Amino acid sequence: MPADLTSTFLRLGDGRPALRFTRVHGHPVDRVWHFVTDPGELALWFPFRAEMDLRPGGTIAFRGEAGAEEFAGTVLAVDPPRHLSFEWGGDELRFDLEELDDRHTRLTLTDVLAAEDTAARNGAGWEVCLAALDARARDERFEGPHAGVHAPWKGFYEAYVAAGVPSGAPIPGED
Repeated sequence: MPADLTSTFLRLGDGRPALRFTRVHGHPVDRVWHFVTDPGELALWFPFRAEMDLRPGGTIAFRGEAGAEEFAGTVLAVDPPRHLSFEWGGDELRFDLEELDDRHTRLTLTDVLAAEDTAARNGAGWEVCLAALDARARDERFEGPHAGVHAPWKGFYEAYVAAGVPSGAPIPGED
């Protein structure tokens, strides 16, 4: 059974390739902002632990599971609680929050890709991560990106490839 894909592959106005995901969470905008900026919350759904200096030009330290390479990014823009963008391993991640009413917030994640052939791989990874965030927002448990080889990314990857989303980039641990 093919996986249901929740992103759109697109080209931004400047021609750069990107993936865009949208979710609506049953929380006020300040709570969703906390999900995407608090290190403790990020640890539950984001693929790396992240410590952020939330100001333009601030550093973000990314730390993975034991043995994973650590790296840093830079905060590009921040407008609490509406927008955060930062460098992420060559990509640019943009988190945009829109308050729909006092109890619902639309979260849009845009992964501006450094290389087009990473789209299927990154899309599959974000599907797993965002499923973990969705579960967290419902106060449910989901291993998400921290489930290791048991994370359900492969079905998503195959579905992205089958949908014609650009692929071919190396997959860590597979190539």
